Amino acid sequence: MASPESEKQTVMPHQPVFVTTRWSVVLAARAAGSPDSARALETLCRTYWYPLYAHVRGAGHSLHDAQDLTQSFFAVLLAKDYLRVVTPEKGRFRTFLRMAMKRFLVNEWDRLRSQKRGGGLAPLPLDTTLAEERFLEERPGTLGPDSIYDRRWALTLLAEAMSRLAQEYAAAGKAGEFARLKPHLTAGHGEIPYAAIAAAGGTTEGAARVAIHRLRKRFREVFRAVIADTVAAPEELEEELRHVVQVLGNI
Repeated sequence: MASPESEKQTVMPHQPVFVTTRWSVVLAARAAGSPDSARALETLCRTYWYPLYAHVRGAGHSLHDAQDLTQSFFAVLLAKDYLRVVTPEKGRFRTFLRMAMKRFLVNEWDRLRSQKRGGGLAPLPLDTTLAEERFLEERPGTLGPDSIYDRRWALTLLAEAMSRLAQEYAAAGKAGEFARLKPHLTAGHGEIPYAAIAAAGGTTEGAARVAIHRLRKRFREVFRAVIADTVAAPEELEEELRHVVQVLGNI
């Protein structure tokens, strides 16, 4: 039988309040040049561009060159048929972006340096000034550009999952609860001050335990969904999840 505390909890809606964008959808429609595929690709690029900027800076490019490189790369990516280079073994969006950038640096950058930024193509709006501030704060001096890229990729996935979760709680009218519980999301079970959480929320300790449990469970589900958006096939999810968790564990 459910406890009185658990019965008082509002069931969180598991339907996302955002439009889901999946890399698998982009790949499935790439041959047809679908407008939906193009929009999906642009949305993915808007979400995951910063790890690539950090990769370029970590490779030794100057601030201004890295800004131009990143802007130009995404302008070309969204305007040209770069998707044709994606093969099954490179089907993950993480791998595709890194390989496409390396190809771009070899084949495109020298030509574009003498032209207007992006070669006259419409740029993807990116806050490269903020990105540079983040890079200077976060850059680990002992890591190579690929390791920097993987590190920033994993943290960007984590931030995206937190953003989606926050949107779900806000849609359920529970933004305040999320703000109170969020600091305890990754704490060890013995480290969670349930009594203090209950007092802050005006509820019982039992209800606080239920709320923390539901938050953790839902976060795991959302985090998996975020990673699933970046792989080409369901069978790739577990391997990609292990990779991301390993990277996060080394931070």
